[in-house]
Amino acid sequence: MGFTFKEDVTDIRNTKVVDVIKELESYGVNVDIVDCYADIDEVKQEYDIDMQKKAGNSYDAIIVAVNHQNYLNLDEDYFKSISSENGILVDVKGIYRGKIKDMDYFSL
Repeated sequence: MGFTFKEDVTDIRNTKVVDVIKELESYGVNVDIVDCYADIDEVKQEYDIDMQKKAGNSYDAIIVAVNHQNYLNLDEDYFKSISSENGILVDVKGIYRGKIKDMDYFSL
């Protein structure tokens, strides 16, 4: 979740999220990308990456890479609803620290 250079902007230039995506894909991981600010067509044109309009379900891992305002109020029930039974939440910026009790949770 999140693709832009920083929170609450549409700018995708210099985003480091693309490096995370490429690294995961190098291990054969299927990656879906959603971002409430990034333009799907611009991401495709600049990085040849297909973004999703919204998150799917049954993810083994969810990585919240950019702390957009729209993501701050998401709760554990939301993440459970889009993850597999043993899904893990990776919170790069630590915005959910102390709020996730039942899921496997990792923050930098």
